[in-house]
Amino acid sequence: MFNIIRARLQQKHRTMPFPSERTTPVDRFRGYPHIDISKCSENCSMCISSCPVDALQKKENEIRIDLGKCLFCGDCSSVCSTECITFTNDYQLAARNKNDLIIGDKERVLKAELNKQMKALFGRSLKLRQVSAGGCNACEADTNVLNTVGFDLGRFGIQFVASPRHADGILVTGPVSKNMKLALEKTYKAVPTPKIVIATGACAISGGIFRGHEEVCDGVDAVLPVDLYIPGCPPHPLTILDGLLRMLGRISDNKR
Repeated sequence: MFNIIRARLQQKHRTMPFPSERTTPVDRFRGYPHIDISKCSENCSMCISSCPVDALQKKENEIRIDLGKCLFCGDCSSVCSTECITFTNDYQLAARNKNDLIIGDKERVLKAELNKQMKALFGRSLKLRQVSAGGCNACEADTNVLNTVGFDLGRFGIQFVASPRHADGILVTGPVSKNMKLALEKTYKAVPTPKIVIATGACAISGGIFRGHEEVCDGVDAVLPVDLYIPGCPPHPLTILDGLLRMLGRISDNKR
């Protein structure tokens, strides 16, 4: 008993203060991309050709990155000799609208709240059923981390439940393989109305590296209506938590 008490005194408080205090991931973490079009060479397209998932496009001398497709591999940044594209360690990536995942060099505004009626229902307590729809277990693992003492997801009134009948919505990972399509639809149908759907990870948003394969549906919104998109491959636990809290109106700042 005394050893346990001594250990707790040495370890102190292990739950992070987020969101009351901003938490910064390690420097090697690749988060929100910064694009400085003034550094871009007009005839260069190496970043576009280097992307393994066609997440970049260049139109009218403007580079755009689709975060819903992006694997955050950093290939585009590594081949860019002018440093037009650099990855910051900003974990705030989630969006309510899929079009908001397509970013350029303009100022970003973070708006992800539910409408007033939905926020009144789910703002204080949110129960989610997690569905792995053909995922590789990376997104699932980082979602699992939210239940550890460091993040302590339950302190925000957000919990994962075993049955969709006890849930307010579903959090989906994976590209939605054809074998999981029916299971996903049945899980969604079992959740009482009103309900929300959260697509977590590049695979769940766009199909990821499996996009275009005949055995996948290229993301959740090909099967179900999606209320929140959380990019990443896999998304950092802070990215997931920030997206969930922003959706519930727990984080009020609009600009990063």
